[in-house]
Amino acid sequence: MKEKVGEVFSIAKDNQPVPGCTISKAVHSGENDIIYFSLGKNTDISAEIYSYYKLLIIADGSMEVYGAGGYSKQLHTGESIITLTDTPMGMRTSECAVYTEITVRRNDTMSEAIKAGEVFKLAELVPYVEGKIVNMDVVHNDKMKLVVMAFDEGTGLSEHAAPGEAIIFALDGEGVIGYEGENHPIKAGENFHFAKAGLHSVTAVKKFKMALLLTLE
Repeated sequence: MKEKVGEVFSIAKDNQPVPGCTISKAVHSGENDIIYFSLGKNTDISAEIYSYYKLLIIADGSMEVYGAGGYSKQLHTGESIITLTDTPMGMRTSECAVYTEITVRRNDTMSEAIKAGEVFKLAELVPYVEGKIVNMDVVHNDKMKLVVMAFDEGTGLSEHAAPGEAIIFALDGEGVIGYEGENHPIKAGENFHFAKAGLHSVTAVKKFKMALLLTLE
């Protein structure tokens, strides 16, 4: 992945919109592309037809996802959508927007908790449970997995290494990411990137929710 490793960062702050422009930054290429987009005020990515889904995660701002037949969904910071296939889909904003786009192939396995074309929040897919960690696979295949996790206060994952690279999206509360012997406090709206085989741990300082996007290519 083309992203800084081993430190807390912010997709929103690192990809500020430029007035009058749309900007894209490819972070990962493969069966499931990962791209950051920045849309300046009153910009538009024209509606086009795709044979695959796109998962959009809004890091900052607001925008409209629109399509044929009057289809229109408004998204705001912290919200997500799986776009429709085989029908024109476009994105536009009257303000500004920064978001992550993840390619989701037709044969990828998606959770029944989400429906293509409907707005949802990753943070609301899983509940907090006293003394426990709750996981849900949102979408996955043999090369990629997006999982949402809810940690009750004081719970966590002991140090381990992932088989691929991963980006954390902190969704709610506060946690600490241990990475290669150093602790990194993280809160909602921030991100973290693990290199492949990087030793890491997660501890919930307060109740903490995060999404983990793992790539295995």
